[in-house]
Amino acid sequence: MRVTLRENGLYLDLLVTEEGDVRLLNLSDREMPEPADSRWFRLIEVQESGQNQDDNGGSKHTGTQPGSLLRYKSHRLYSTAAGTKLELCQRWRGLAVTSHLQFYTGVRAVRSWVELASDETEETHPLEYLSSFRLTGLMRKQTPLAADDFVLRIPHSTWYGEAQWQSYPLSEFGCAPYFEQSGDHFSMKRAAFASTGTWPAGEHLPMGALEEASTGRATVWQMETAGSWNWELSAIEGQLYLALSGPSQQENGFAKLLKPGETFVSVPCALAFGETFEAAIGELTKYRRLIRRPNADNEHPGVIYNDYMNCLWGEPTTQKELPLIEAAAQAGCQYYCVDCGWYADGFWWDGVGEWLPSAARFPGGIEEVMDAIRAHGMIPGLWLELEVMGTQCPLAKKVPPEWFFQRHGKPIICRSRYQLDYRNPEVIRHADGVIDRLVRDYGVGYLKIDYNINAGVGTDYHSENAGEGLLSHTRAYLAWLDGVLARYPGLVIENCGSGGMRMEYSLLSRLSIQSVTDQTDYRKMAAIACNCPTAVTPEQAAIWSYPLPDGDAEETIFNMVNAMLLRVHQSGFLPRLSAERQALVREGLACHKAICERTKTGLPFWPLGLGSMTSPFLALGMDCGDTLYLAVWHVHGENNEVTLPLPGRVVKAARCLYPLERPVPLACTGDAITVTLAPLTARVFELTL
Repeated sequence: MRVTLRENGLYLDLLVTEEGDVRLLNLSDREMPEPADSRWFRLIEVQESGQNQDDNGGSKHTGTQPGSLLRYKSHRLYSTAAGTKLELCQRWRGLAVTSHLQFYTGVRAVRSWVELASDETEETHPLEYLSSFRLTGLMRKQTPLAADDFVLRIPHSTWYGEAQWQSYPLSEFGCAPYFEQSGDHFSMKRAAFASTGTWPAGEHLPMGALEEASTGRATVWQMETAGSWNWELSAIEGQLYLALSGPSQQENGFAKLLKPGETFVSVPCALAFGETFEAAIGELTKYRRLIRRPNADNEHPGVIYNDYMNCLWGEPTTQKELPLIEAAAQAGCQYYCVDCGWYADGFWWDGVGEWLPSAARFPGGIEEVMDAIRAHGMIPGLWLELEVMGTQCPLAKKVPPEWFFQRHGKPIICRSRYQLDYRNPEVIRHADGVIDRLVRDYGVGYLKIDYNINAGVGTDYHSENAGEGLLSHTRAYLAWLDGVLARYPGLVIENCGSGGMRMEYSLLSRLSIQSVTDQTDYRKMAAIACNCPTAVTPEQAAIWSYPLPDGDAEETIFNMVNAMLLRVHQSGFLPRLSAERQALVREGLACHKAICERTKTGLPFWPLGLGSMTSPFLALGMDCGDTLYLAVWHVHGENNEVTLPLPGRVVKAARCLYPLERPVPLACTGDAITVTLAPLTARVFELTL
């Protein structure tokens, strides 16, 4: 039996053999040649403790059992509000395994997850690995594959250096012998990436991409979890395969003891396809918008002023805030967020947890500051780190240890903070009480929820193992967020994790804004801003703009351009700027607000390719149909002229959009523009097609 689907430019081909073995032959944006041997094209890999793993693959997740023992039971191919959905059920003994593949109308993307259900029997299934998605024969051809046929893009990402992609030929991962097909050849080598803990983007974004070297055709994927994940790319019997997963025993210290009558759902993932990497990111951008909670803030993106970055640095007081509030309102900001420190008289790091305003910092009460924000026509906001409690917090000494992550009977401490366990109903009541008080008593309409620790592999308290405790906690936290947004649907919540350490779409499918980075150097900020639309939709990507007190006009412009095509996190001592520089801030915010009604549906593109911290020039564009908006930075280097190719587009007119009174030389040659920028200058251009 064959199950096929041709929709949205995607091709799904699934074979059910006479023995009931289910094999995924193709899921991509093109027809693939029929494989000569499809034995290894199984739809799912699932490994139980005590079952044979019948492939000599080393650390590879191949040859799993009962993965290879599953047999077809039924399938449904039907329409949902999003698009066509395939549900295919396989069974082995008392285990039912259902694959979910959700397609989206008009988008070359698919979301995949797997649900396991155990019958009401006495048998427990100890699960060590479960693929959320698996495809063998990725980008296969009629001719034998070679390692250099492919380029693997890896999204390196860390504090101060988010979304810095690098490209590698597969041979650089030791993959050269993968595709030799001599009689007894096999390889244990794989390209494998994983994250363990509560910073899923602490070293790499939970993403990856594979390109066909000869054509540039690309497949991009993302894992959607605030916890642990892993993926691997390797080959088996001369065929390239991709396996995406949430936490596993081997990589992340996770196992699930599936008891009789229980179900378990894997971490969801998504794949997008395109003729180029840029096109695939465009499809992923469309997908991210479709799965996102409808947030009014994303429909009408507002400008946020935050007092932290290169400004108060966590030392707010009424006296300091009032002039900043006035200046932010005059500049055109719509939200004003008081960042960290508002709850402590002095050093606040290890004392967080009660979230009561400091009388020393706010002698007239924090209500005076909140009222001033509202009086200036802005929505007030506060910073929280509501998933932790400092070791010196008075409340930490009063609550039971069951409030916190534990391992081996000891509470987990990271950077002088405990990790709160959101599986605990008392923790939920505490968190709800804080939110209710801030909204009710202070009229807060914006919350910046930060997260500055990594709680590691998880908690083994009331858990089958630490990894299972972490996954259960992250899902409980998401359910708590859903409850908050149900009570306060207009509340704007910013996702932050020391910048972008939790930049992923289980959270961002709910929350409207992502703090992309904590980078303090506006010159380095450009490379992060340029690349961040690979990780998050532009209208959710908050980038700092913080003109420096001792800077000049071009420094101010550069700062504004960093955030112009994304979401503006305005900061800096605005009252200390000269009148000229204050006017540039106002003009920048007005320009941003004028174009964001279009860029909120635009698709990102990169005329110079993705940037890096060493790129002399950077360019990020937003394709809004008949209009392109283009941010260009000259970071360093003596050559001031750069040509920006725009293949497939014919530019009829081009102008410098920001700043209007400081245009730069600009030449238009149909499918390219050439601009001249001095070092450490930046501009935004509007191109009419």
